Amino acid sequence: MSFPAMAREDMPAKAWLENMSQALREQEFKISLIQIQADHIRPLVYIHGKVQDQEVAFLEHLNGPPKNAVRVGNTVTFIEHDQPAYSVHAKRIQGVIPAAFADDISNLEAGYQFVLGGRSRIAGRPGQLVRIIPNDDNRYGYQVWLDMDTFLPLRFDMINNDKQLLEQLMVVELLVLEEVPSILKEAHKQEWPAVMAQSERAAGEDWKFGWLPEGFKVLVKDQHRLIGSKEAVEYIAISDGLASISVYVAKAGDSPLPDELVTRNGLSLATERVGNAEVVAVGKVPAETLSRIAQSIMLQ
Repeated sequence: MSFPAMAREDMPAKAWLENMSQALREQEFKISLIQIQADHIRPLVYIHGKVQDQEVAFLEHLNGPPKNAVRVGNTVTFIEHDQPAYSVHAKRIQGVIPAAFADDISNLEAGYQFVLGGRSRIAGRPGQLVRIIPNDDNRYGYQVWLDMDTFLPLRFDMINNDKQLLEQLMVVELLVLEEVPSILKEAHKQEWPAVMAQSERAAGEDWKFGWLPEGFKVLVKDQHRLIGSKEAVEYIAISDGLASISVYVAKAGDSPLPDELVTRNGLSLATERVGNAEVVAVGKVPAETLSRIAQSIMLQ
């Protein structure tokens, strides 16, 4: 989709987001951005394009030890200095631009409504603000500024129910590329490690939730061996498309959940005792939401 400037004056908020989704999938671009989470500031570079009609993306962390991620189609490979490269199945590189932004925007409507805001200049480009407002108090709100020429995101804020900023992605330079950069062409030709096999859930207990906020769905169920715990604990990942929650379940006293599960980078945490199980829920939603989700868990 692409509209003349005059036509964009009448575009509803959802149409702006749908154009953003298409731009993130179809366009060749390079963005330099800063990610701010609590006391952490990370400068990043993200490059995207299509090679032989297949999406290819590259993410580079500019500070600290070398840390990169490459996506070819639905395979993401992580490359870090202190461990062998490994690959996983994923439609997007997690942790930068929310994956839901390049997906079907209608999937977000169960939990959010979209409202147009004002306009401002970001990274030297005119931007249109779209507010993504939660339908209830069980999740946070978001604001995204879209480049009025390309529809690519220029800034993304996560704000709590008191309108406090929790996380921000700010583009400092956006380059729309005339052709696919050589680094993406090389990534497409490269032989990357095979996707890691999924762990077996032998003897795993099947937990379910008595309550989830509207729009949240279970994405993954498996067993994790967490740092500090010799025994496997049950792991469940749920999401509404923007907010993601991780739930860990262990028998109380048998497999104590480790101290490493602490609140940081804007995350909330809730620990609940449910029957003979200890439940820890972690996610970027209000702590009250996590506590209610944890209290609702039960065996099928």
